[in-house]
Amino acid sequence: MDHARVLKLDRPVSKVIVGNAQVADATVADAKTIVLTGRSFGTTNLVLLDADGNAILDERILVSIDEGNTVRVYRQTERSVLSCTPNCEQHAQQAAAGATSP
Repeated sequence: MDHARVLKLDRPVSKVIVGNAQVADATVADAKTIVLTGRSFGTTNLVLLDADGNAILDERILVSIDEGNTVRVYRQTERSVLSCTPNCEQHAQQAAAGATSP
């Protein structure tokens, strides 16, 4: 989440469609370069069309946390996920949902 990935294409893209813009955003850097940015946790799809309307790409996108920098805290049936980069903080989506923090 909140990280960008560069997607290089073999053909020029004419139209970019993101299934759920709340999960991911796609920006056209140039005709053959798309920049994907995760906005919130979840899944969506990305469809890229050429000038004739043919699909260049139709892929599922998963936006998740960076597992390498996380700590999970379990309290009976409740779970908190902390992002530690470098200080540990509860994920914003969990805090908004009312999850407990240690």
